[in-house]
Amino acid sequence: MIIRRWQESDRPFLRTLYLRARKSAWRWLDSSDWRLEDFDTATLGETVWVAEEDGHRMGFASVSVNDNFLHNLFIDPDFQGKGVGSALLKHAQSTFTHTGALKCLLLNKDALTFYQHHGWKVEAQGVSPQGDYLLMHYVLK
Repeated sequence: MIIRRWQESDRPFLRTLYLRARKSAWRWLDSSDWRLEDFDTATLGETVWVAEEDGHRMGFASVSVNDNFLHNLFIDPDFQGKGVGSALLKHAQSTFTHTGALKCLLLNKDALTFYQHHGWKVEAQGVSPQGDYLLMHYVLK
């Protein structure tokens, strides 16, 4: 598996992956208004990394570099549980210059468990249009 910077040619696939992965992970939300173009808005101005193996794009992470903020980490449901998320997370963390941050929806129990397993700590709780979330931090070692 390689982790590489995204290219414009990745956009159609990543749009599809983003829509499919959100529908799979956030089953409690109404997805009827979600569109492929949501990927463009969600990653605007961010550095996007793609996990790929044998020509298959398996997931992506996007980071707001100036804020050390992991904004998106989505894995194709067909590749979940195979280390793709861990590899992308490790790569994203390697780009942080100080404490990293992310927000994780409270109802996304699998993601919360995943981040805590990788050393992320809950710092605060908040409310978003998608529901309650936890603000999590990762302290560089």
